[in-house]
Amino acid sequence: MTTATTLARGERSSLARARLAKLARHAIGVAAFLLVWEVVGRTGLVKWLPTASDSLARAIGLAFEPEFLGDLVSTLTAAAIGLPLAVVVAVPVGLLLGTVPVVEEMTRAIVEFLRPIPSIALIPLALFIFQPEINAKVALIVYASSWPILINTLYGVRDVDPVATDTLRSFGFGSGAVVWRVSLPSAAPFIFTGIRLAASITLILAISVEYVVGGAGGLGAFLIQASTGIGADAMIDVIATLVWAGAIGLVVNTLLLRAERRLFRWRNA
Repeated sequence: MTTATTLARGERSSLARARLAKLARHAIGVAAFLLVWEVVGRTGLVKWLPTASDSLARAIGLAFEPEFLGDLVSTLTAAAIGLPLAVVVAVPVGLLLGTVPVVEEMTRAIVEFLRPIPSIALIPLALFIFQPEINAKVALIVYASSWPILINTLYGVRDVDPVATDTLRSFGFGSGAVVWRVSLPSAAPFIFTGIRLAASITLILAISVEYVVGGAGGLGAFLIQASTGIGADAMIDVIATLVWAGAIGLVVNTLLLRAERRLFRWRNA
C-alpha cells in the first residue's frame, strides 16, 4: 500500500467522522427542541400549545388524508412553476445589468423602488390582472423570487475577473461570447445561491397568497380551514400543517445545497 493511498483513506475516514459528528450535533439540537416543546405543551406554560408528540403524530396522519394531499400538490405546483420562470426572467436581466453599466444606471432607481414593495401588498393587483387564481399566485411568486436571483446574478457578474474578459476580447470574441464563456460560468455559483434563497420564498409566498385569498386549495387554504376550529384540535391541525411546510422547505434547501456543492466543488476547495 502506497503512502498516497494511506493518506487518501485517512482523509476519507476523517471526513466521514466529521460528517457523523455534524449529523449527531444536528440530531441533538432537534431532540432538545422537541423535548422543550413537549415539556411546555404538557405543563401548559403556553395556552393551547399542543405537545410535540401530538403535533408530529397529526402531521404523519395528514399524509393519508386526500384533502390535505390535494392542497399540498396545489401549493407545490405553483412553487414549481414560479421558480423556473423566475430564473428565466431574472438571470438574463441580471446579466444585462451587470455587463452593461449604462443600463444598470438607467434602471437603478426603478429596481430600488420595486424591490422593497412587499409581495403580499400586490395580491389585489395580481388578482385583478391575472385569472384564474393560480396565475395570480404564480405571478407573485415570480415577482418575489426574481429579486434574490437577479441581485446575486448582478453581484456575480461584477465579481468576474476583468483579466479573463479582456483576454477573450483580445482574441476577437464579441460581447455575447464573453458573457457566455466567462461572465455566466463565473457568476454561476452566485446565481445558484440566489436560486436556493428564492426556493424558500416561493413556498412562503404561495402559502401566504393562499391564506390571504382563501382560494379553493393550497396549504394556506387548509390553514384557514384548520384555524376556524375550536380548542386544541384546531391548534394541532395548524401546527401539523406548519410542520409539513417547514419539512418541505428543509428538504428543498438541503437538496439544492448538496447540488450546489457538487456543481461548484472548486469554489469550496
